Amino acid sequence: MTISEPSDPHPAASDDADRPPTDPNGVERVLREGELIIVGRIPTASNTTLVCDAVLDDTEVRCVYKPVRGEVPLWDFPDGTLAGREVASYLVSEALGWSVIPTTLHRAGPLGPGMVQRWVITPDNDDTPAHVGGAELPVPRVEMVDLCPADTVPTGYRAILRALDPTGEPVVLVHADDPRLQRMAVLDIVLNNADRKGGHVLEGLDGGVYGVDHGICLHADDKLRTVLWGWAGEPVPAHLLADLAGFVDHLTDDEHPLTRALAEHITTVEILALAERAAELVARETMPHPPGHHPIPWPPF
Repeated sequence: MTISEPSDPHPAASDDADRPPTDPNGVERVLREGELIIVGRIPTASNTTLVCDAVLDDTEVRCVYKPVRGEVPLWDFPDGTLAGREVASYLVSEALGWSVIPTTLHRAGPLGPGMVQRWVITPDNDDTPAHVGGAELPVPRVEMVDLCPADTVPTGYRAILRALDPTGEPVVLVHADDPRLQRMAVLDIVLNNADRKGGHVLEGLDGGVYGVDHGICLHADDKLRTVLWGWAGEPVPAHLLADLAGFVDHLTDDEHPLTRALAEHITTVEILALAERAAELVARETMPHPPGHHPIPWPPF
């Protein structure tokens, strides 16, 4: 049996060079049609989150399965389901051609219908150990979003805020100054992501930087809360603005396949608000500044 994983971690240089393949090795088909075999549960998740293997013929794909029946209702997100919002967020990412969110779809599973999403293999969850001189040693690294000692901002990182850690020591919250992460920050503005924590940013071994946990996105009211404020007030890269302009054109057509697909998961008012946020960003051409109240989800990880 083979495990299907993203291929070609070093694509040719271009404006899209840091974008991983959309559906490497037919992952979507396996996730959609394969048998879901539960192998574990993520106990720290606020909603039922199961780790599964999707098995189809001789191929298996590791994935996350969040059944609708395991969701904790949120009073301020009364419409649809959290699983549906995760799928809608993925549809937006794919319509833009950004591949920020791992392959995500809605399907039946062992505990009923829910969201299924490709598992992202990262340096932290990779089963292959690093060997140094015959010994297995951890490789020190700064995460894409991390806490560092106060006044110590690593090269290539941006400081977001200074605070005290649980032991009372001063620390600084930082994130990488990376175009892949900036693309995620722009997507979060469009999605109106209310919960972009550092732990929701994954650097895959395939060269992609992925965002996960989009269950509280796409509300019509302003709810943006994110740790990715490092580009506040700076210009949005021109190629991302061009993608957004085309995206807005799609959403103005009620019969466009994207609009119809989104309508299966979010309300008409939320689709209109999505189009307005994208259009406003195109017109403004700059990243917004944090609001004066609760701009960062807490805790940030």
